[in-house]
Amino acid sequence: MPLNPQQAEAVRYLDGPLLVLAGAGSGKTRVITEKIARLVADGHTAPDRIAAITFTNKAANEMRRRVAGRLKGEVAERLTICTFHALGLRILRQDAAAVGLRKGFSILDAQDSAAMLRDLLPAGTPPDRLERARHLIGLWKNAGIAPERALAEAGDEFVMQAARGYARYQERISACNACDFDDLLAMPLALLESDGGVRAGWRERLRYLLVDEYQDTNACQYRLLRLLAGSRGAFTAVGDDDQSIYGWRGARPENLQALQQDYPELKIVTLEQNYRSCGAILDAANALIGNNPRPFEKRLWSQLGPGEPPAVLSCDDDLHEAERVVSEIQHLTFTRRVKPGHCAILYRGNHQSRPFEQALRERNIPYHLSGGTAFFDRAEVKDVLSYLRLVGNPDDNSAFLRVINTPRRSLGAATLERIAAHADSSGTSLFEAALAPDVRGALAARHERQLADFTDLIIGIGDRGERGDPLAAVRDLLDAIDYEDWVRGQARDEKAAEKRLNNVNELVAWLERLYRAGDPRDTLSDLVARLALMTNLDREDEAGDGQVRLMTLHAAKGLEFPHVFLVGLEEGLLPHAQALAEDGEAEERRLAYVGITRAQRTLTLSHCRKRRRYGEWQDCEPSRFLAEIPDSLVRREDRDGPADPERSRQRRRDHMAAMRQLLAE
Repeated sequence: MPLNPQQAEAVRYLDGPLLVLAGAGSGKTRVITEKIARLVADGHTAPDRIAAITFTNKAANEMRRRVAGRLKGEVAERLTICTFHALGLRILRQDAAAVGLRKGFSILDAQDSAAMLRDLLPAGTPPDRLERARHLIGLWKNAGIAPERALAEAGDEFVMQAARGYARYQERISACNACDFDDLLAMPLALLESDGGVRAGWRERLRYLLVDEYQDTNACQYRLLRLLAGSRGAFTAVGDDDQSIYGWRGARPENLQALQQDYPELKIVTLEQNYRSCGAILDAANALIGNNPRPFEKRLWSQLGPGEPPAVLSCDDDLHEAERVVSEIQHLTFTRRVKPGHCAILYRGNHQSRPFEQALRERNIPYHLSGGTAFFDRAEVKDVLSYLRLVGNPDDNSAFLRVINTPRRSLGAATLERIAAHADSSGTSLFEAALAPDVRGALAARHERQLADFTDLIIGIGDRGERGDPLAAVRDLLDAIDYEDWVRGQARDEKAAEKRLNNVNELVAWLERLYRAGDPRDTLSDLVARLALMTNLDREDEAGDGQVRLMTLHAAKGLEFPHVFLVGLEEGLLPHAQALAEDGEAEERRLAYVGITRAQRTLTLSHCRKRRRYGEWQDCEPSRFLAEIPDSLVRREDRDGPADPERSRQRRRDHMAAMRQLLAE
């Protein structure tokens, strides 16, 4: 299919900075792909001087796949196509010493960060306040705010405690030769701002930037991109202010407007033709989002025909809502032969999934629930990753504590206290303290031997991983610690053991894929650093066509489904009460808009008259967002089904036709 005029204009424009306002389903990934091909084909920019940056590994992989289909393999491989955090890691690996890191530094995941921060905040800090403090620290880092400034600007006692914890936390991870996920942006930013030579070097390496989902950039990412682009402004930013839904983690849709101020010569191209949804769905989406203040006007349209108007279901309660939605899915699968995987149930919060799961199980309809335990949070995966982190960075105290007795080594609390005391008094890491003669000399012979075997193993695997075959080193490690036997001994049954071992095998296979796709000179610590980026991003198991998808609206961003059920459209739920209290109505409206524009062929919106909350029934008001979509654009149904008698008769005719066809087969 040829590019439409607006897409072609965005691809052709190479005379300066460009902002592409890409509405939902308007083919933005194709525009980026074609523009990369144009840059290379015209000789405008060498492939190894082009960087395409996005927010998720999945999006980066899809972009890489599409570019590979347009360019020769060896040319495509020279491009930088990655996430923001992967770019930050690349900068840190190149210039680690300049920010106080040593080779083999570790990247802490969210659990390790939380555990470390727990030790630094006042004893007895409740889990919710701990999480709030960790969130605050992340926001400070992404806003480029140092601990000293955070403390100086603290407005209450809790924020002051969090700021003090922030300062101690930074000292602790520095001592461990580690950084966290937020540091992958904050540290490169500080480096590029302070060192003109490093900044000039990276500007020369990355001569043209293409940035996807620009509306989701935070203050740190915006400053980082400005530093890389410089005054030349050789970039294409692609985004949609109507789909900015991550304000709670620092995203700033106003960064789109900031581009106009910082680059007065900025050209703007708007993509409004939608290739995903039928016209009736887009009419509802346009009506809703039109209630937001919008610096950039656009109105989505489609050539896919009008389609069916969205249905609005009014339900008694959440059980009735689940029953009606699942009945609609069953009707689609039976009368239209729709595959279950072509249906998605979207909601504001994970707690809403339970009645839908129950209703789907009762009707034997398979489903896939997003938001379960992430692959990289599973105990066996974290065990192996912690070993590999310690192998590459012996100063990683979090990894040391996780693996010192996994599998069990008879090194009890007294031994660990002795190691910790020596580390504290000498200012060394736990691993270095475990090598100290006075620590080992104070242990019983059996414990001394166990400790020596452990440290020798880490050193030996480290040597092999850095100087030899990193994949062989991983397999040697698993064999040396008899991890398979340990898992089988700990699992409740053989089935659970096999599932855990399959996860370990998948992790090893992932490392192998990274090694094959990367630089042949990569060491084990290089592979672990690259893999760490994935441990900090949501990883969803792929659902097949045979499973209905259940997920939050935030998780649905970037996806599309033929049939979408957007449920729980009630005041206090969508829009969420807390968001409204924090002046977040506009973002909640954008969240509903994102849900609506996931639908390709049919859209169903539902709300309840009452819902059980905190053990009691409460009356519910329909969401203001439903009232913002004119009645002329939707089909409202009462509690028993379609209000239109003809539609009821048509549903019965469809059902009988499907039954006759089934009997004839």
